[in-house]
Amino acid sequence: MAFNGGIAVETTKELKKLFWIAAVFAAIFFLPLESQRFTTAIDATLDLARWYAREHVVLCLLPAFFIAGVIAVFVSQGSVLKYFGANAKKWISYSVVAISGGILAVCSCTILPLFTSIYKRGAGLGPAVAFLYSGPAISILSIILTARILGLEMGMARMIGAVAFSFIIGLAMSFIFRNEEKARKEQQMNIVPPPEKRPMWQTSMHFFTLVLILVFANWGAPSANDAGAWSLIYMHKWHIVGVLALLMCGLLIKVLRLRTFWVAAGVLLTGLSVVWANLFVTNAKLVPLLPMIVAVASLSVILLFDKRNEENREWALASWGFAKQIMPLLAVGVVTAGFLLGSTHDNMAIAGIIPNEWIAWAVGGNSLLSNFFASFTGAFMYFATLTEVPIIQGLLASGMGKGPALALLLAGPSLSLPNMLVIRGVMGTKKTAVYVALVIVMATISGYVFGTFF
Repeated sequence: MAFNGGIAVETTKELKKLFWIAAVFAAIFFLPLESQRFTTAIDATLDLARWYAREHVVLCLLPAFFIAGVIAVFVSQGSVLKYFGANAKKWISYSVVAISGGILAVCSCTILPLFTSIYKRGAGLGPAVAFLYSGPAISILSIILTARILGLEMGMARMIGAVAFSFIIGLAMSFIFRNEEKARKEQQMNIVPPPEKRPMWQTSMHFFTLVLILVFANWGAPSANDAGAWSLIYMHKWHIVGVLALLMCGLLIKVLRLRTFWVAAGVLLTGLSVVWANLFVTNAKLVPLLPMIVAVASLSVILLFDKRNEENREWALASWGFAKQIMPLLAVGVVTAGFLLGSTHDNMAIAGIIPNEWIAWAVGGNSLLSNFFASFTGAFMYFATLTEVPIIQGLLASGMGKGPALALLLAGPSLSLPNMLVIRGVMGTKKTAVYVALVIVMATISGYVFGTFF
């Protein structure tokens, strides 16, 4: 019997291999290369992937990974109870939530370990849920990309909506489950938070400097008739980034106790790369990429080989962990968006495989139904960090209304089916259902209102 069972298992494995070989062969054999729509969609895929790699990966994602690493490594358990605990003042808790969401560059699944950690360490339900929503939704990186790619009004609407959602959803959850929160407060009355490893102001300066580098490095070009502060900042943004980078170097030496010699060597290499890029790189848009790559590589090497403080190595490894988790998903998202929905940027558009009329039928216009459809489907879809921007860019070009686009932006990145399953295991079915319902309903209403005015 055991012998026959072994043969059956082996036969099943071989049949699976045969199935996949046949499937790949059939896919290649029946490639519709004679179809104009298919070949155009392939062009759109490659075009969008190249544009995204050049415009957003180096200047946006690389700094964001280090910011996420700072939160994962340097924010202590004591800070969780102090700023998120059930007994913390609400205005402090929710302000910290909004700020934390702004500096994180995480998706609906990456936020789960952080949410689970702060919730199980004693964070109140309201602040914890607000943090769960704000992490993927308020990311400064996502807001910047939304404004740059989808327009300033969409970026502003997303920022205002996401911040408001985090407050309203957190307060609503705290009120609905107020009896459980009362018991949680009583349990935390006698808890003494563990001491901080370093003053909070040092950690704050650390990641706020990184955030400012991210913001100014991605400062978008002003409109043709804009001669105000936005234009002035844009003209000098790389000087500002340079000053912030030097401030960051000072913090690396002062706060993280990195060796001055190694930090200075990194500064020298980055400076030489600036000169090299300006002399030999002909495409002006690509000039800033080389110094950023050199700076990130230098910082990574210094952190990995630092033997004075284990936390420094952990920072580099945590940042790599975010990159390793997000980058493949981001690549899949961009490629999928390009093939299905096309590539639209820099006043050009290449159609994808999905006909525009299908998009216009499902989420075109600004009815409550189209906004609900966008927020509901977005809540169950999985968006890796930043993939929602090129996807919605393609949807807008294919006929999606601006209201449903905002509804998808407010519901999609913060929720997903895997996200819901994990949350249910942490908070229970009832709390999870209420949280998901609040996000979908509020996104639907917000999209409808935005679409009415824009």
